Amino acid sequence: MSAKKMGFWAVFAIVFGSQIGSGIFMLPSVLAPYGMFGIYGWCFAGLGAILLAFIFSELCSRYPQTGGPHIYIKKEFGMIPAFFIGWAYWLVSWISTSVVIVSAVAYLNPFFDNPSSNFNLALEIALLLLITALNCKSVKLSGQVEFALTLLKFIPFVVVPIILLQSFDSSCIAMSEELASIPSQKLASMVTILCFWGFIGVECATTPAGSVRNPGKTIPRAIILGTCSVALVYFVNNAAVMGVVPSAILAQSTAPFVDAINTVAGKNVSYLLSAVASIVCIGTLNAWVLTSAQISLGLAEDKLLPAFFATKNEEDSPYISVLISSLGLIPILILTKQESFSEQISYIINFSVIVFLIVYIACCSVYLKLMLKEKNTAKIFIGLISIAFCLLAIADSPIRAIIDSTLFFVSGCAILPSVPFMRSRK
Repeated sequence: MSAKKMGFWAVFAIVFGSQIGSGIFMLPSVLAPYGMFGIYGWCFAGLGAILLAFIFSELCSRYPQTGGPHIYIKKEFGMIPAFFIGWAYWLVSWISTSVVIVSAVAYLNPFFDNPSSNFNLALEIALLLLITALNCKSVKLSGQVEFALTLLKFIPFVVVPIILLQSFDSSCIAMSEELASIPSQKLASMVTILCFWGFIGVECATTPAGSVRNPGKTIPRAIILGTCSVALVYFVNNAAVMGVVPSAILAQSTAPFVDAINTVAGKNVSYLLSAVASIVCIGTLNAWVLTSAQISLGLAEDKLLPAFFATKNEEDSPYISVLISSLGLIPILILTKQESFSEQISYIINFSVIVFLIVYIACCSVYLKLMLKEKNTAKIFIGLISIAFCLLAIADSPIRAIIDSTLFFVSGCAILPSVPFMRSRK
């Protein structure tokens, strides 16, 4: 059985791949108007992500079971809170993946001559089915593919900034006039929230714990090293892009990496970067399909979802869970055909981040409870800072997104009476 399980580098690839996605190509444009704060934001968000990585590594070392966050809630707060956290976490894990699929195909558009929305939809569904088939076959194979994709995308994120930094010009980094009057503390908060989207997925490696060799040691090391690597990649690449393209131009760019490399190396390289961007998103898609299935598998094993979610094949893959999550994405992809969906992408990101942050707060609360029992002052402080970081991000989010994100948790009320755990209590 151990030969079918993932090792350290496969888990590291999941940590890296689940966090490095379309955000690294999108956020330089979003952050450009903030000037140097657009670079500082990666430091603030990266620190918050590393603190959360430390917390998840600690929790996973204590409870190395498949499923991720709901496991920790169950151990300290009981089955019903665990259900609602697990239910919302599972829903958002595959719903938010729609943005990644759309981005992966959009980056391939330069290779086609004005592709239609129907053509893009066909590619999106084909890509989803390919990744679904991969994950249905074997958890180990999925992890190996994720490692290969991580290698392919890690190299460009080293080579590209080296090329760009040779032409770095600090005068390109300037704050827009509209933001210049905002207090520095507020600016720091705003950019931190934007940058944190890039770190969503820090906890992904905890979900397949049952499919990892020696998870109590392997996963914590992979989470810490993987998140530190992600923070470094984000910081260096964002600084390199902002130091080549003037802020006013960068803020209007729909492909900041391509525009930056064109400025230094010419337009012929844009095709290469488009391919790299697509590979990055495909890697993220693979990581999240794997994660979504492991979440529902863990919930089913704890009798918080119907038993068929836990059905596995001979290669240890919970293929029913994979199929359900992936098939649920197809209607969402069909909606992406509509022109108005481009406006909805940022909204999906907003409520997805809030749901993830609520899950993170719940897990930080478990960590804090454990540390209070042990009277570990240093770790209590880490827990408090992490909770404060998440609350700050939620506080500055749009009210509508906050309200709608709560529906992910409330919707669980509809199926709670039918889950095996609740039926067994009657």
